[in-house]
Amino acid sequence: MCKFFSFVGDGYGNYLYADWNLRKTRLRANWDSHTTILTHFKVPPKMQDRWSKYEYNPFTKEFTVDQGIERHDHEAAENWVRHLNFKSVVEPLVIKKIRNPLTGKAKNVSEQEIALLDQWIKVWNSVEASVWDSVWDSVGLPVWDSVRDSVWGSVRDSVWKSFIATVWASVWAYSSSFFKIKYEHDFSSAVKLWNSGFVPSFDGETWRLHSGKNAEIVYERRVK
Repeated sequence: MCKFFSFVGDGYGNYLYADWNLRKTRLRANWDSHTTILTHFKVPPKMQDRWSKYEYNPFTKEFTVDQGIERHDHEAAENWVRHLNFKSVVEPLVIKKIRNPLTGKAKNVSEQEIALLDQWIKVWNSVEASVWDSVWDSVGLPVWDSVRDSVWGSVRDSVWKSFIATVWASVWAYSSSFFKIKYEHDFSSAVKLWNSGFVPSFDGETWRLHSGKNAEIVYERRVK
């Protein structure tokens, strides 16, 4: 399955892809399908197998030759995409380094983090529906999947054995910060906690804040 960001090259330094002007005409179309790209730019079906197919994740910087044609300069394609201005691809997208909050020694919790947790508790159960609807309508599904999966990959190993089932809301909230769009709710409290090195979890009875490379519990509050 083609992922964001997909593009094709003809081996002569010409690359085709869906820019923002094209994507916003049909946000729910899969503009990261190589076939869709080639068809849109009127490359005849019998000629489409002469183009190399590529994928690039602008967050992890991972470049993939999906279907490379022999003698095509794939290094040139990689160099081209690494210098591409992604604001021209998805205007609301924020390209920034993904922060892994669970690294190093566990941090001490201050009154500021407790206040942020209070704010997060008020909106946490609304994050999935709100973010999904807003991002789907604003940039499309493949772009969202790329951001969410990249963020999840940054913390997966740290939370796998400890609180995987309850971290998703924070992953969604932090992922929402990669888009300059309007959301129904304010998830900035979870983003601030994430950037400060804390991840909240909830097991139905107790709220916790985790910190450090071992996702240590540094704060607990039982629901009355």
